[in-house]
Amino acid sequence: MSGLNGVLERLGGRATSSIHRLGFASRFLLLTLRNSGMCFRRFSLVIREIYFAGVLSLIIILVSGLFVGMVLGLQGYDTLVRYGSSSALGVLVALSLVRELGPVVAGLLFASRAGSAITAEIGLMKATEQLAAMEMMAVDPIARVIAPRFWAGVISMPLLAAMFSGMGVFGGYLVGVQLIGVDAGSFWSQMQDSVDFSEDILNGVIKSVVFGIAVTWIAVFEGYDAPPTAEGVSGATTRTVVTSSLSILALDFMLTAFMFRGA
Repeated sequence: MSGLNGVLERLGGRATSSIHRLGFASRFLLLTLRNSGMCFRRFSLVIREIYFAGVLSLIIILVSGLFVGMVLGLQGYDTLVRYGSSSALGVLVALSLVRELGPVVAGLLFASRAGSAITAEIGLMKATEQLAAMEMMAVDPIARVIAPRFWAGVISMPLLAAMFSGMGVFGGYLVGVQLIGVDAGSFWSQMQDSVDFSEDILNGVIKSVVFGIAVTWIAVFEGYDAPPTAEGVSGATTRTVVTSSLSILALDFMLTAFMFRGA
């Protein structure tokens, strides 16, 4: 009985700690939004962080999108040819990327590359007392450091997801049309007829925006809350990648269920 009580006590303590941390993170997000005015007045701060979070992530996003599209082309053709529908390969590739794989895979890659880098940068600034020095000089670190990085991630994520999907469609075209020999006219025309802007493309954009908010929120919070030690920054970076990845998958399920129910 004492062992069971100990287990329940530990579970209760972890649940309470998680709820407390979620509440603190929510207050941190509201504080970030409230102090975002300066970064919009000095938009060069956001532009610089867009370069750091978005432009420097382009290579992994484009290369990954190309190969994902090529794999979709191979696997899709192998399935469709059994039912005599190989001409619908463009529809399969486009819908798979625009609805699901584009936002989700781009979000996972963004969390792994940009999210971890944001957390490590802010955590090191805290460990070296740069944030404390800003406060001593009457400079709000939330407005000067956190808000520009947050909005840069929110802006970069939908653009990266769109580039991922576009590169994936190009990869599917290379495999399906150039390598296998599917008719190019059927590939593009059926894609244009079947992919709807409001039901497919817009839903994918909404997902990528939500993923961008979640990933960047987690990244800046973990960096700001990291213990000012090498081990603390390392643990915060790991938590950013793990939490962001799980959040993307959970949010994808909830958004997909909501969008299908709305349809």
